[in-house]
Amino acid sequence: MKRVLSCIQPTGDLHLGNYFGAVQNYERLQASYDCVYGVVDYHSMTMPYKASQLRENTWKMAFYLLACGVKMENLFVQGLVPEHIELSWILGCVTSYGELTRMTQFKDKSDQLRESDKDAFVSLGLFAYPVLQAADILIYRADYVPVGKDQEQHLELSRNIAQRFNHQFGKEYFVHPEPLFTETPKILSPADPNRKMSKSLGEKHYINLFGDEDRIRKQIKSAVTDTGDTPEGEMSAGVQNLFALLKACDNMDAYNSLMDDYKAGALRYSDLKAAVADAVVNLVHPLRENLAALEADKRNVKAQIQANSAKIRERAQETLREVREIVGLIPMK
Repeated sequence: MKRVLSCIQPTGDLHLGNYFGAVQNYERLQASYDCVYGVVDYHSMTMPYKASQLRENTWKMAFYLLACGVKMENLFVQGLVPEHIELSWILGCVTSYGELTRMTQFKDKSDQLRESDKDAFVSLGLFAYPVLQAADILIYRADYVPVGKDQEQHLELSRNIAQRFNHQFGKEYFVHPEPLFTETPKILSPADPNRKMSKSLGEKHYINLFGDEDRIRKQIKSAVTDTGDTPEGEMSAGVQNLFALLKACDNMDAYNSLMDDYKAGALRYSDLKAAVADAVVNLVHPLRENLAALEADKRNVKAQIQANSAKIRERAQETLREVREIVGLIPMK
């Protein structure tokens, strides 16, 4: 089976945008590929953070992924596989400064930091993290990486690094990972349907996948439907977002019925919101039950995550042993 690698940062709550944009596909891809999924805590260190919160969020994200259907044997925590860091240094030595300066996310995140503080500290880690991302992919010799169009630049850098490494050391060692484009709905903020659902915008801008069901209903009930700037005859961004959520939850009967009402000019926003709220609550209810079962056995589940990270680490160690030989480092005893 071809190998798929995908990773997610432990940044706190998992929201509907994360779920439909990535995590839902994690569960589906396991039927067709050899999957490796990582909670990448090293990456979270590139932005300001609290040590105790990072540790808590890392465990939380691992539990979330398991509750969403990721198999234990496919899951690892990046911080438990230090070989990622050593490979990142080696790959950094075949990565050009110019390539990294062209990475748009560095500029975006640097600007984000300076918006709140013009003298904000911008770390080397933030600048160089695309190389660590390449190490995440290449260390497991992944054939495919599920990406959205906004992440394609990072995968292209990984391919360039693999190609340059192979050329520099005269050996076709690293495979060139290919993008695996999957159909994922674009879920927008319920408070501002012109912006992507995001935790960084504040609590009203995202719907927590494992949040309280009453709060989920309240957020959808208060979702913006029309900002008043929609051209006549076009569906507003807010209504489009509600329909997108309904479709993403796979409630096609309600979707088709309400879409017919919309086309006939008879749609009541209250009916649409009620249908979306029901669909989302029905989606998250079994996930919440899965999470509760995992948390009831928290100590054992944590031990399993650590044990499986150690098992997956063996793959990383094998790659690194071969890479050290290729680049001329003295073998480790």
